[in-house]
Amino acid sequence: MNQSKINYLRGRSIFIFITLLITPKTIFMIQVGDVFTHDFSYTQAQVDLYAQISGDTNPLHVNQEVGKASMFGRCIIHGHYSASVFTKIFGTLLHADGHIYMKQNTTFLKPMFVDTPYRALITVKEIFPEKNRVLYETKVIDTATGADTITGEALLMNKKVYVW
Repeated sequence: MNQSKINYLRGRSIFIFITLLITPKTIFMIQVGDVFTHDFSYTQAQVDLYAQISGDTNPLHVNQEVGKASMFGRCIIHGHYSASVFTKIFGTLLHADGHIYMKQNTTFLKPMFVDTPYRALITVKEIFPEKNRVLYETKVIDTATGADTITGEALLMNKKVYVW
């Protein structure tokens, strides 16, 4: 059972889905402008594990002394690991059954740090009913400062959920 929380906003109403064992939304319910949010943070242990798995053991990510001496004043999270929150959302939280991740464009605007609260925002930007695809705007915001850290777009196909 998935106990992660995801928020769904349409207009000014907020619906919180605590368990996503609810029947997935069909495309008839998905509209341009819908926004989905997910609050998250990363730990240094997760960053260290990602460094081992990816092979990117750049000291800026894993060595506290190097991080402290850097222009950032502390270690930063790998860019692709910080953007992996979108994979989590599309793969396990939002219409996950049958999702095929087709494209992700990502721009890294600011570094991200461990033990810092962030909010991922996924906004329905365009719907392609003839191809069972949805284009989402993707964004990560530092919840303490309100600053965007990542922006981009994701194109997903889902023949089980995005059906007309």
